[in-house]
Amino acid sequence: MVKVVAINGSYRDNGITDQTVEALARELRAAGAEVEIFLLRDYPVESCLNCRVCTQKPGAAPGECVRRDGMHALIDAIERADCYILASPTNCGSVTAVFQRLMERLAVYAYWPWGMNAPQYRKGKAPKKKALVISSCAAPGILGRWLFGTARQLRMTAKMIGAEVVGSLFTGMIAKDQYPTLPERVRPAIAALARRLV
Repeated sequence: MVKVVAINGSYRDNGITDQTVEALARELRAAGAEVEIFLLRDYPVESCLNCRVCTQKPGAAPGECVRRDGMHALIDAIERADCYILASPTNCGSVTAVFQRLMERLAVYAYWPWGMNAPQYRKGKAPKKKALVISSCAAPGILGRWLFGTARQLRMTAKMIGAEVVGSLFTGMIAKDQYPTLPERVRPAIAALARRLV
């Protein structure tokens, strides 16, 4: 059975990002996949200390963080997964703060001993797993994809954990209603993305 880990950086219960991730999860489960969703707004991930202890030991396995929080279980889930959904709405032209906090804690996927100018990704030479990146914004989707940093940051997250992005969905014009619903026009795209992942 294909195992999918979905990491959702949305702040809003049942917002567009939640609805998109849930719709993808339904499609994937119908195709026989096992899907585990992590809602970062409810998940205990503290800020990175930037101590770089986790980056010192070589090898493909993630380094060990000095923090004792939910990130250890999340890293275990990432390691066991066959593929990923990485999702965050666009806030101030970027991923949300909770998703950014996750990105910083993914330093465990870097080998960066003291004296080396830049880090190396631990999963750089490993066989690539698949990932989908999901976002939304108030601007039209095509503009949001190119004007904001969200898609780039989601792709960077995929690269850090050793995944290749095989599809993306950037839903625009979602700020007109207080309680937006997922537009029907994106549902065929969600089904197609699920097929790409499994």
